[in-house]
Amino acid sequence: MIVLKEFKAFALKGNVMDLAIAVIIGAAFGKIVTSLVNDLLMPLIGLLLGGLNFSGLQYTLGDAVLKYGVFIQTVIDFVIIAFSIFMFIRLLSKFKRKEEIQPTVVPEPTKEEILLTEIRDLLKQQRGLDK
Repeated sequence: MIVLKEFKAFALKGNVMDLAIAVIIGAAFGKIVTSLVNDLLMPLIGLLLGGLNFSGLQYTLGDAVLKYGVFIQTVIDFVIIAFSIFMFIRLLSKFKRKEEIQPTVVPEPTKEEILLTEIRDLLKQQRGLDK
């Protein structure tokens, strides 16, 4: 029972919910980048390398088929996804720095504040004269 209560408290924390949302968005982003790599970049890389198709690269060893082309493609997917995330985080950091740099606007004092300041200053002067 105690474990279930602890798990419920853990699962309903804001950070866990944020993480869950990030994982879902990350999975969708991964699909987009995989399509970019498979459908656009890899055919171009294949053309540059003389018509080489990475997904077809394999080595047969007895009954086992080692599909190292698929592995190469997966590594390229990872590098592109990692670089894309790096650039996105870098962009967010730049926006955050701009928010921190902007000076805060100090509002003009109201008539009451001006009057109270004058009264304070007069009281300070009177105390100084009495001593």
